[in-house]
Amino acid sequence: MGWYVRNVRDAKWWDYGPAGFGALLIDDDDPQIGVNLFVLEPGQPMSMYHWEADQEGFLVLSGEALLIVEDEERPLRQWDYFHCPPKVPHTIVGAGNGPAAILAIGARVDSVGDNWGAYPYSEVAMRHDASAEEDTTDQEVAYARFPKRVDGEFREGWLP
Repeated sequence: MGWYVRNVRDAKWWDYGPAGFGALLIDDDDPQIGVNLFVLEPGQPMSMYHWEADQEGFLVLSGEALLIVEDEERPLRQWDYFHCPPKVPHTIVGAGNGPAAILAIGARVDSVGDNWGAYPYSEVAMRHDASAEEDTTDQEVAYARFPKRVDGEFREGWLP
């Protein structure tokens, strides 16, 4: 597929249950970059605590969130940007009184295949139900206690 313009309302949305909602904004079989929009209610983790072989970036478009990076907690609010270099363990959890919308962008050069990254166990992240129960590189193991994602839909009120 060549170039395209897409309104996020029309993107493919996924319902991750206790891990919020997400939309894949790049529709390509072999993308060089991943671009996703996540909507998290307070207490919902965007992902299990992990690191990837490529850099990532996260921009809070609305709401509040809690960044867990290198086993430290840092609050995030609207317009905060987190640059995550390769191999830095992290996750983001919804916080505040309502949904947080977070744009996630990550390179897809080295973070594919067997050496993509890992899910290290983190006591700090586990307090927010955002850590694998043991160190693993297997996504199925890391997310074993969560339901599989299902089709979702954009909801009005998520974005400013």
